[in-house]
Amino acid sequence: MSNRKKKSLTRDEALEKLRHYCAYQDRCHQEVRYKLISLEVYGEDLEQIMTLLVEEGFLDEERYAKAFARGKLRNNHWGIHKIRHGLKQKGISDYNIRQAESELESEDYHGILKKLLRKKLELSSPGSPFDVRQKLFQYAYRKGFDANEINAVLNEILDRQ
Repeated sequence: MSNRKKKSLTRDEALEKLRHYCAYQDRCHQEVRYKLISLEVYGEDLEQIMTLLVEEGFLDEERYAKAFARGKLRNNHWGIHKIRHGLKQKGISDYNIRQAESELESEDYHGILKKLLRKKLELSSPGSPFDVRQKLFQYAYRKGFDANEINAVLNEILDRQ
């Protein structure tokens, strides 16, 4: 183990590092704050850097929330409830969460749920219609989709078999 002490960053060096960090991918305030703390930037310097990142457009919670919601729906097939919970865990405001939810309305939310349940139906083992329906419902519910939406899609795909 080395006895050398880690060189602390100047405020300008930390700012430049965080500009790159935020430019690579949208970040929320909580992630940036944790990153600054890991770089041993505290107090007034931390607050000034956060303010500058917001002013320069590197840090935007609404943009982050919308990108998070779109990504989780498209790539992870999360429903609205799970997305909302994920955003709350990141410390996103209720206003920005509502903005992200409105973004999902323009996505093919219903179509994604239908595709997800059809694929799960193909992979599921045969059983009674009730058991199959229960398994599909539970799967979609765990993914964060709304119960009414799940039932509507299940009625659509199971009645056509």
